[in-house]
Amino acid sequence: MSNPHLKQRISVRAMLASIFRHKQLIYQMTKREVVGRYKGSSMGLAWSFLNPLFMLAVYTFVFSVAFKARWSVGGDESKTQFALILFVGMIVHGLFAEVVNKAPTIILGNINYVKKVVYPLETLSVISLLSAIFHSVISLFVLMLAFFTFNGYLHWTSVFLPAVFIPLIIFCLGLSWILSSLGVYIRDVGQTTMIITTIMMFLSPVFFPITAIPEKFRIWIMLNPLTFIIEQAREVLIWGHIPNWKGLLIYTGCASVIAWLGFAFFQKTRKGFADVL
Repeated sequence: MSNPHLKQRISVRAMLASIFRHKQLIYQMTKREVVGRYKGSSMGLAWSFLNPLFMLAVYTFVFSVAFKARWSVGGDESKTQFALILFVGMIVHGLFAEVVNKAPTIILGNINYVKKVVYPLETLSVISLLSAIFHSVISLFVLMLAFFTFNGYLHWTSVFLPAVFIPLIIFCLGLSWILSSLGVYIRDVGQTTMIITTIMMFLSPVFFPITAIPEKFRIWIMLNPLTFIIEQAREVLIWGHIPNWKGLLIYTGCASVIAWLGFAFFQKTRKGFADVL
């Protein structure tokens, strides 16, 4: 491990090399993070499965029984279809919100790694991201299980789901590096991210189809970085369509630039962490 007070490399190669070089540490810390979330509870990791199951049950009851909501005007839509469609959006937003809201406190919550130990601080964002991915994967498993239970089949296009989520994962990692560094110097960042992620939930097609928004306002929904991923996740999981490969490629390219910029920003600003903390 390198001395954090020395000049840090900020190239793309350095970013990838750091993740690969510390992969064993990242794995162990991620495992500790996942298990530690429910430490002391009698159910343990079972809560990772039960939480999304309970939430899906609530969505199904509220929207299909109480509200009798429908995603479209088509008569062949099942009563539970709206809940499944909504749950896709909630999973995508949940992954994004968990990473972004936790990012400003990553360094603040690990002061001992900054002051007392020579530690690869850039891996803390990777660990936080992997922990969020673990719980999102469990939620997706619950969603697919429910879809199969209600419909009796799964679309073969579900195999493309990792390709849909990878661009969002790269994007979240870049944001996490930026916000984790800013959170050290500006303590209000944590409060701001919670407000922003809440606004982004209501300005993305989580609870409604894009077509329900008047066309003159639709551009604001499309500018939300979650919108495209939510729509593509529904395409492969709910509607059984091939994803928009061109759009995913462009998104991945932009997300990769943000990830590198986030890494570079983190490496440039980390030398002042010990002084501020």
